[in-house]
Amino acid sequence: MELAQGTDELAVVAGPAGQVETEVLAIPVFEADDLADLDDLDAATGGEVRRALASGEFTGKLFEIFWCVVLSGSWRPRRAALVGAGPRAGFSTERLRKLAAAVGLAARQRHVARLAFVSRGALEAAEAVQACAEGLTLGEFSPAQHKTSDLPPAPPSLQIVHPAASQREVRNAASRGRLLGECSNLARALANEPSNLLTPRVFAERAVAIAEDAGLCAEVLDERALAELNMGLFLGVARGSDEPPRLIVIRHEPPGAPERPVLGLVGKGVTFDTGGISLKPADGMERMKDDMAGGAAVVCAMRAIAILQAPIRVVGVVPATENMPGGRAIKPGDVLRSASGKTVEVVNTDAVGRLILADALWYAQQLGATHLVDVATLTGACVTALGKLTSGLFGSPELWVEHVRRVALAAGDRAWPMPLFEDYAEALRSEVADLVNSGPRPAGAITAAMFLKEFTGGLPWVHMDIAGTAWLEDAKPFQPKGASGVAVRTLAELPFTAGRWPV
Repeated sequence: MELAQGTDELAVVAGPAGQVETEVLAIPVFEADDLADLDDLDAATGGEVRRALASGEFTGKLFEIFWCVVLSGSWRPRRAALVGAGPRAGFSTERLRKLAAAVGLAARQRHVARLAFVSRGALEAAEAVQACAEGLTLGEFSPAQHKTSDLPPAPPSLQIVHPAASQREVRNAASRGRLLGECSNLARALANEPSNLLTPRVFAERAVAIAEDAGLCAEVLDERALAELNMGLFLGVARGSDEPPRLIVIRHEPPGAPERPVLGLVGKGVTFDTGGISLKPADGMERMKDDMAGGAAVVCAMRAIAILQAPIRVVGVVPATENMPGGRAIKPGDVLRSASGKTVEVVNTDAVGRLILADALWYAQQLGATHLVDVATLTGACVTALGKLTSGLFGSPELWVEHVRRVALAAGDRAWPMPLFEDYAEALRSEVADLVNSGPRPAGAITAAMFLKEFTGGLPWVHMDIAGTAWLEDAKPFQPKGASGVAVRTLAELPFTAGRWPV
C-alpha cells in the first residue's frame, strides 16, 4: 500500500521570485492590493498584472486565479498565477492553507510540472510556511484511486517562497506541514476505499503497516480476544456480518516519556454501516463506506505523532467492524453487556457507533489513558445542528473541551462546543437495562455524546462528531468531492500541547 500520494521533499527558498527555478510562480493577491512588492512581476509580464486588475478581469476575490505568461528573459518562471486571497483584513493561516491547496489543485489540472508558491501576508513565518506546506500537500490528493482510464495528472513538484527560508524553524515548519498534509491525504484515501476492499481485517492490516512504517508498536485483537475482554457491545454490533471484527491498538511510547499524561485517541471504524435491522434508506447509503473516517484519522494521526516525536505517551484504539442485517444481527429490544459491566438495551440498530466506541473507550483506560479524545461520524443530528462546515465538540471538563477546540481551530479543523447538561441523560434511561443506546430525535447528537460519557471513567474527555465534516458532497476550489481527512491534524498536534492540559 502506498503510504502517501506526495512524498517528495518540499523545498523552501528565499527568492527573489524571478530567480526561482519553477514552471509556474503562484502569488496570493488581496482585494484592493497595491502590489507595491510586485512591480517586478508586472514588468516581467509586460504589464499584464496591473492591466488585469484595472480591467476587473482579476479582482483578488477569494480563490480567483489569473494565469499569465512571463515575457522577461531574465525571469526563470515561465508563467505566473495570481491567486485571489480575499480582503487583507482577517487573513489567517486557515485562509492561506486553503489558498495553497486551491492553487495546487488548479496547477495539477493544468498539467503543471513545477510549482512555486509565494507566501505573502502579515503572518508569523513558521506558521505561514507550515500552512503553505499543508495546503500544497492537500492539493495533491485525488479521489480517483481506482480509475483505470482518464487518470488525473501527476502532482507538480513543489516549492514555497518565503524571505525567512534560511531559518531552521521555518524549514522544520515546512517538513511538519508536509507530513501533516500527507497523513491527512492517507486518511482520505482510507475513507474513500469501498467497503468490499476495506473490510475490518484489511483495515487492521493497513493500520499495522502504517504504524510500523512510522516505528510504532501495533497489535490487532480478533474476535476471540474481544470475547475474553467481555466486549459485548462491540461483538454485538459485529454479529450481523460474515466479516469478523478487529480492534486496532497502536502505541507511541517514546523513551523517557513521563508516566502521565497519556493521551488516548479512539476512532470509530465501521467499514460499512447498513443500519442493521433498522435499515438505512437506499438513497446515499453508498456513502456509508466512510463510517470509519474517525478510525482512519486516529491511525494516520498516530503516524504523524511518531514521526514528529511527540514527547508523551499516546495510545490509539480503533474498533473496526461492519454493521449488517444478517441472521445473527442484534435486534431492537436486545440487551448487551459492555466490557465495563454496564448493560445497554438496543432500541435502534442504526445507532451502533456509540456501542463500539463505548468498549473502545473502556479499553483505552485499561491501557493507561489519562485524557481521552474520540472521533466519529456519529450522528446525522450533528449535521442538522452544525451543517457540513463544523464538527461538534462535546465533553468535560470545559477546560479540556476548550483546549481541544483551540488546537482544532489552529489545525484547520473547525469545531464548536455543544452542551452536555446532565438533564439530557434522562433520555437514555431504560426500564430493562442501565441505558438505551438511542434517545428521541431532539438533541440526538447530545444524547449520543451523553451515552459515550457513561464509559469515560470520569477522565477528561472530548468527543468530536465529524458526521458532517468527514465527507464533502460538492467540490470546492481547495478540495475535491469526497473524504476530507478531518481531525488528523488536530489529533497529531494535541500531544505537543500537553503542558497546557487540565489535570
